[in-house]
Amino acid sequence: MLGLRELNALSLSVARSPAVDAAKNAALLYFLLRSAKYVVDYVRVRGPATAVSDMVKYIIQKTITLARTFVPGADGLIAKQVEENVKSLQAKIVGNIPENLKHRALPAQGLPHSAVIKELVRLKDLDKVDWNAGKVSGAIYHGGEDVNKLITEAFGMYTVSNPLHPEIFPGVRQMEAEVVSMVLRMYNAPEGAAGSMTSGGTESLLMAIKTYRDMALQLRGVTEPEMVMPETIHTAVDKGASYFGVKLIHIPINPVTGQVDLVKLERAINRNTIMVRQTDNSWGEMSNFLQIAGSSPNFPHGIIDPIPELSAIALKYKIPMHVDACLGGFIVPFAEKAGFPLPYFVDFRNEGVTSISCDTHKYGFAPKGSSVIMYRSKEIRNYQYFITTEWPGGVYCSPTIAGSRPGALVAGCWAAMMHFGESGYVETTRKILTATHEIANGVAAIPELEVIGKPYASVVAFRSTNPAIKIYAVADLLDRKGWHLNVLQNPAAMHIACTFLTVKSAKQLVKDLNEAVETLRKDPNAGNGDVAAIYGTMASVPDRTVIKEVCNGFLDALTML
Repeated sequence: MLGLRELNALSLSVARSPAVDAAKNAALLYFLLRSAKYVVDYVRVRGPATAVSDMVKYIIQKTITLARTFVPGADGLIAKQVEENVKSLQAKIVGNIPENLKHRALPAQGLPHSAVIKELVRLKDLDKVDWNAGKVSGAIYHGGEDVNKLITEAFGMYTVSNPLHPEIFPGVRQMEAEVVSMVLRMYNAPEGAAGSMTSGGTESLLMAIKTYRDMALQLRGVTEPEMVMPETIHTAVDKGASYFGVKLIHIPINPVTGQVDLVKLERAINRNTIMVRQTDNSWGEMSNFLQIAGSSPNFPHGIIDPIPELSAIALKYKIPMHVDACLGGFIVPFAEKAGFPLPYFVDFRNEGVTSISCDTHKYGFAPKGSSVIMYRSKEIRNYQYFITTEWPGGVYCSPTIAGSRPGALVAGCWAAMMHFGESGYVETTRKILTATHEIANGVAAIPELEVIGKPYASVVAFRSTNPAIKIYAVADLLDRKGWHLNVLQNPAAMHIACTFLTVKSAKQLVKDLNEAVETLRKDPNAGNGDVAAIYGTMASVPDRTVIKEVCNGFLDALTML
């Protein structure tokens, strides 16, 4: 046997051998080539200026992280300041509810009906925002009290139902199938198209990502899938990429139109794609590339991406394409009949579109927790399903993420859609888009403000063109008048997602906007309130981990007593 000295000598001899040196050099060369390719591809997709800006941010973040780790007292000082901000935020969210009114454990004895109702009324009285005044952006998609009563009655009829058991609740199964069929027809789906109901837009997007990931893995053996998306795509796509281990490539938008930069998007495809879709609708050998997507419209700016051009790119490279119509779900299909035609088709009439997500719980006025994910064919949808055949509990299968689901939501969605019908949705679309255009025109008439892109759907986003008029200060002044609009970043802006309730408040918003800008003309510091302070600070904080820590505190507050 070799002794320790002999083993050491042998190890040194092997380490210094030409073969090992060659292997080291090959590994180093591979690393350098891979890194160089990454940098070149990144610059081609993001553009030189953006790439440099991203690199500077990255270096600053790494420097701060190292400083927090190695500089004595630095991390503790920052942590203390973050904790103070988090505690202040949590106090606002949790409120000042007396301890005797908090239920930390089950009551020793169950409460009678009247006592439960009394508690429900007390908790409802905590709501301070008068959303019925139409001053809230999105969030409340209220179709009227008559619709609420109808949905409530439908809920009551199907409270205990569960679509997981169609043999027990055949009526719920029938309603779900009819909802999917109706939405497919709204989007001009071809014969053989299919879909599923989900719990909302996020789950619909997650299902599309999971579907294409599994399809790529099974048919092509792809283990490092990628998606190419506009940077304005809904952040649920980022969540899906994180959940399912998919690399997400964000493509910059055109600063004027607000639409995705098609040149840069196509560059991102060129570096990876060997995807082939056969004429029989099966899928051939491909690279790591997974799918592209566009919005109709996107959430931040309400811009409809150039779906026909994206469809053409998808066909050119034979890759799947998803249209996120969650926000515009029951607006874009009826816009033309409502007198507001879109500049191009955004549905399955574009041959390259292979899936579309559409929320029924927004402008469809269904109860919260319902959406539909559609596919061009049942073959594609099959990759969405989860099936296990060897579980001791029996063969198990489910179409979406949830197992048990509330049949009451299906019934409420079906009831709302049957109540409105096509004519009802055309009319609500007409009223909503009329309000949208009234607000957009009002914003455009204010010299210091600028509408972002062309708002063909229900969202109007705008920013300041005058450095003296800070858009977050405008938001602050509107907040003091009871408005709850969405504040945006990168770039600093704000938007309103017009709803049926906005119809009665559109003129008031234009009036209040004019007054806010006039106030800031006279005194640029007049809008230095909470909104301006929070978002202004967030925009200036180079350490983004601090923002994440504050977000953790916010999420913790959701379940604090």
